[in-house]
Amino acid sequence: MDFATNMTQVDPWTQTLALLSQLCGGDARPAARERQTQIARMAGSASASAEASPVRAQPGNAMRRSFSLSVLDRPTSTSVTIAWRDSTHCSYGDQLWLAARARSSGICAMSGRAIRRGDLVYQPRRSRPRPLNDGAMILASVLREVEAD
Repeated sequence: MDFATNMTQVDPWTQTLALLSQLCGGDARPAARERQTQIARMAGSASASAEASPVRAQPGNAMRRSFSLSVLDRPTSTSVTIAWRDSTHCSYGDQLWLAARARSSGICAMSGRAIRRGDLVYQPRRSRPRPLNDGAMILASVLREVEAD
């Protein structure tokens, strides 16, 4: 096997994460699953946190992503400003999300709850260039629960 050829076929960041995972003595995915389960339990008890919510990747992505999000501001009743940080994909310090009806099913970025087509959600505002997290959604009911706490 030619090491140089093999290196060009692997994404450098993915390779770095894999090497770090080996050094830590395990795969990071089980920890992410455990954390997601804890967040889902919290959401079920209506005490979901707006901080550090890892979830499944949106359709079209080949792996799970871990990210954190924070609610910064609520400019209007149909908009919310979010800080979205994903160290392997994108980071937005003050991204405007708008209320809409879900056009497809998915997973709530804040709670991990299932989203069905037609549910009231918040999504990143559409713009050009398209935000890298444009497939993410937050259930409006979860956002209300978090604001009430």
